[in-house]
Amino acid sequence: MKNSGFLFLALLSLATACNSGAKSDVEKEEKVEEKRIVSLNGSVTEIIYAVGSQKELIGVDVTSTYPTAAEKLTNLGHVRKLAIESLLALNPTHVVMLEDEVSPDLKSKLKQAKIELVTFKHPNSVEDSKSLVKEVASWLGKADESKTLVSKMDSDIKNLTKLTQKPKVLFVYARGAGTLMVAGENTPLEKMIVLAGGENAGKGFTDFKPLTSESVIAANPDVILMFTSGAQSLGPDGIFHVPGVAATNAGKNKALIQMDGQLLSGFGPRVAEALIELNKDFKKVQ
Repeated sequence: MKNSGFLFLALLSLATACNSGAKSDVEKEEKVEEKRIVSLNGSVTEIIYAVGSQKELIGVDVTSTYPTAAEKLTNLGHVRKLAIESLLALNPTHVVMLEDEVSPDLKSKLKQAKIELVTFKHPNSVEDSKSLVKEVASWLGKADESKTLVSKMDSDIKNLTKLTQKPKVLFVYARGAGTLMVAGENTPLEKMIVLAGGENAGKGFTDFKPLTSESVIAANPDVILMFTSGAQSLGPDGIFHVPGVAATNAGKNKALIQMDGQLLSGFGPRVAEALIELNKDFKKVQ
C-alpha cells in the first residue's frame, strides 16, 4: 500500500509537471506580439474590418472611407503624398497596400525603419476581388472568415440582370470645374461599366484625358457616371452646364449616375454590391 501511495503521488506530480509545461506553451503563444497595421488602401481596410481584425488597425489613407468607423482612425492622406514622419509616429509593425502604389522612396524609408511592408495585387475584376479578400484574410489569420465574404460576393453577383440594350456610359472625374477628366479604355471604371452591362463611351484612348466639348459631343453618352464627391464639386446639375454636355443624349435627358468613389472603383469586398447598384441604374436609361 505504501508503494502504491508513493506511485500515485509520483504520477500525480508528473502529470502536474506536464500540464504546467503545456500551459507555459499556451502562454508563450499568447505573448506573440500583435500587429499594429497601417492600411494605405481603402479596399484592404474594408477587408480588415470585414474579417474582424480592426483592433490591429491604427492608421489609414484617404481612400479608407468604409466602414465609417475607419474615419475615426488617424488619416495619413493620399498614399502618393504620404508624410513618412506621420506614419512612423504611429509606431506600426506593418504597412499594407497595393503593389502598384508603392513608391521606391516609401519602400526604402520603411525598410530603414524596419517596418514590414505587405503588398497585394491590384484587383481589376470580381475574381481579383475575391482573391484579394482571401489573401488579406489569410495574412491576418482569418482564412475561415473570408469564406463567408466570398460566398456573399458569389451570391450577390447572380442578381445582375442582362440588359436588352447597353447604354453608352461616360465616366467623368471632377474636382471642381477646373479639373474634368474622362475615363478611357483599360481603366477600372471601364471594367465596372462593362461588368454592369454598359458600354464605355470613352473610346480610342487609354487611362484618362481632359474633357473637351468636342470629345463629349463625339462620345455622345446616354448617361454620365461620376463619383458623388465629384458631382457635388460642380454644384447641383453642374455637369450639365459643362460645355458640350448639353448636346449629348445624357445632357438632353439629364441622365446622371452618382456613386461613392471607393464603392465604384475600389474592387473591394463590396464589388458585387456596386455592380448591382450600377446595373439597376443602367436599366433606367435604356
